[in-house]
Amino acid sequence: MNPSTTQARVIVDELVRNGVRHVVLCPGSRNAPLSFALHQAEQKGLLTVHVRIDERSGGFLALGLAKTGEPAVVTCTSGTAVANLHPAVVEAQLTNVPLIALTADRPVDLYRTGSSQTINQHDLLGIPTLHMPEAADEPTTRSLICRAIATDGPTHVNVPFRPPLTPDDTDWPSSDRGPWTLTDRTFSVETRPSDLPARTLVLLGDDRPERLRKAALLGWPVIAEPTAPGGLRHGSLLLNAGLPAYLQPDAVLVVGRVTLSRGQQALLRDARFVHAVGDQAQWPDTQFTASRASTWLPEPAEHDGEWLQAWQSAVKNVGVAVDDLLDTVAWPTGLHVARDLTQAMPSGAMLFVGSSNPIRDVDYVGERRPDVTVHANRGAAGIDGSVSTAIGLALNHQGSAYALMGDLTFLHDSNGLLADRQPDLTIVVLNDDGGGIFSLLEQGAPEHDQSFERIFGTPHGTDMAALCAGYRIPHSKVDDQDQLRSALARPHGLRVVEVQAKRGELRTLHQRLKATVSNILSR
Repeated sequence: MNPSTTQARVIVDELVRNGVRHVVLCPGSRNAPLSFALHQAEQKGLLTVHVRIDERSGGFLALGLAKTGEPAVVTCTSGTAVANLHPAVVEAQLTNVPLIALTADRPVDLYRTGSSQTINQHDLLGIPTLHMPEAADEPTTRSLICRAIATDGPTHVNVPFRPPLTPDDTDWPSSDRGPWTLTDRTFSVETRPSDLPARTLVLLGDDRPERLRKAALLGWPVIAEPTAPGGLRHGSLLLNAGLPAYLQPDAVLVVGRVTLSRGQQALLRDARFVHAVGDQAQWPDTQFTASRASTWLPEPAEHDGEWLQAWQSAVKNVGVAVDDLLDTVAWPTGLHVARDLTQAMPSGAMLFVGSSNPIRDVDYVGERRPDVTVHANRGAAGIDGSVSTAIGLALNHQGSAYALMGDLTFLHDSNGLLADRQPDLTIVVLNDDGGGIFSLLEQGAPEHDQSFERIFGTPHGTDMAALCAGYRIPHSKVDDQDQLRSALARPHGLRVVEVQAKRGELRTLHQRLKATVSNILSR
């Protein structure tokens, strides 16, 4: 048996021993030894292989598979194929997702020789990198794979292979023993007594689920971004409208990265005291106002029941007013779709929400469902790879799965529809023919009307039905609320539900929304 085949089989076997169940394979020549070994392992029922022709989509598919906390692997050939994994790796790094980039490389003696598909892949992805020695012996290979599995967050394993790259026998190294080195990847959350005041407001962002769940139960009012558990519905709307004096906190506890709301940032900028909770040097502090940072959660010394009740009452009154406002606005808008989707999903469902407007729409008006799991790529908060991430999450979810994203986000990763394994996933695309998010920012102000459509609105006119037909993915277009609910009730296979909306009145609607909330809070 040739050295490349031997090493590849040992790598794959050690991945299996460490509990890896999913590997995304992007075909190539230099990673042929891994491809053959992965196919052989799948034939033996040891793991599941997902084949993708686009490394960027493949990386995000693996990211989605790994978001549940189980390590997932994406493997590709050498050269620019490795560089295309970088967007998914960045997202994994910022959100501590155990994604393993297993890349094939050319032997180092071919560097700087002009050899085809040869670049310097050492530390290319900017994450902890394990450089596997060429034709390394079994103990070295197995030990390095165990180190990759044990690393917190994403890891890059770079393996040089020398021809021959195809197997010359059918041997398999598997045995009944467990990992070469047994590692403990569990994460615990410590709480400590604190002197935070009774009127402390908690902001929950993107962080470790264990810490977020415990923080939601501290007993203070909680404003949680959609991916975090708990939280008061419409809480971000209150912050965006500006808190009246009777709701102002004496301190703010921030757990995880909060990035969605400008109201959040204004609150943190003006807060009297901010306690930020995060991992080591990565505590959340976007306004540079943290008075204290820790990896542990503070325990309340006391609560202000009257203040908590005032928060709950304000949120309830705002919710009624917002629902009444939306009922006076012609369907659909992004706010309508976010509200209707989050209300209609069955218990136990999973929802992936794309960046830009959809995640904010869910944050503003989405139903808070403790029986539904919400995911989003909020590390770098980009729109890339969303279709593939949603598919990866759905493949690992037992139950109905949904995704909500805008048209540009959908088009950016339409390659993700080319899936060899299709989950039960309904992708709801709010198609307003361009960049709706910019309508709500400074560049969407009336004084920029002459340039807006050309450089920000960017209408594309894509025929979504024709695009989906090209990928042989079922597509339907819904025109009213009842049609949307009916479409959501049939979560079988991978399919796209398109909702066409207009951007023209978006800025005005959000101004009315803010005014409505301000009016309720001032009473």
